[in-house]
Amino acid sequence: MNFDLLHIWSAMGPLSKLIAATLIVMGVASIAVFVERSWTLSKSARASREFARAVAQPLEDGDLAAVIALCASHRGSALARLFGATIDRYLRAEERGDSAEEAVAKARAEAERRKEAVSTELRAGMAVVATVGSIAPFVGLLGTVVGIIAAFQGIAEAGSGGLGAVSVGIAEALVETALGLLIAIPAVIFFNMLTQRVAKVEQALGRGVGELCDDLGRRAVAVGKGEPVAASIFDDTEATVVASRPKAGRGAPATLATA
Repeated sequence: MNFDLLHIWSAMGPLSKLIAATLIVMGVASIAVFVERSWTLSKSARASREFARAVAQPLEDGDLAAVIALCASHRGSALARLFGATIDRYLRAEERGDSAEEAVAKARAEAERRKEAVSTELRAGMAVVATVGSIAPFVGLLGTVVGIIAAFQGIAEAGSGGLGAVSVGIAEALVETALGLLIAIPAVIFFNMLTQRVAKVEQALGRGVGELCDDLGRRAVAVGKGEPVAASIFDDTEATVVASRPKAGRGAPATLATA
């Protein structure tokens, strides 16, 4: 048997060709999602690093209005969107005359809601990769079954049997299973890689917004007592969340958290 793809494709029936074409489309879709998600996550990480560098001083000074302005100018950063929504909710609560505890509680609630929205954005399209990895082997198996049925139908029509009569048809049918596995295995790898990367970003964002809410609480208490306000610096949404050194009289420096 001359094993080449053109020969196998020409020997396939219409239904087998449809199944093979479906598998190829599924493979292309999983690769496209992986490339798009990888590029999007990298772009967001770069934007977040730029935002962290720009927002460090306003956060340290406690200038929340400047932080809001920087968040608005870094919409490509997941960290900026999360910070902007949290601080905006806190300031609106302050303007309404809510107590410090109420303002911080509302900011934390808003942060949780926005984290869920950001998580959904980060995972966009990953269901396609998961679906391809799950069902591609079964689609390939379906193609094999269809091919074997077609091979035995050919034997019945020809009125002859034997291994030689069915070996070519069975070999061509088994290619469908091989194709399904070739599509499924990379898709599973892609999905696991993306899941790990998104989970790392989510953890860093959670730590960052948690530190921010803690700082807002300290700010509210400090403002009430007429004390100077200091804030934390969050650096690199995918790698670290670094707390800045407090101003004189505010105690020991905060710790370094690593994602």
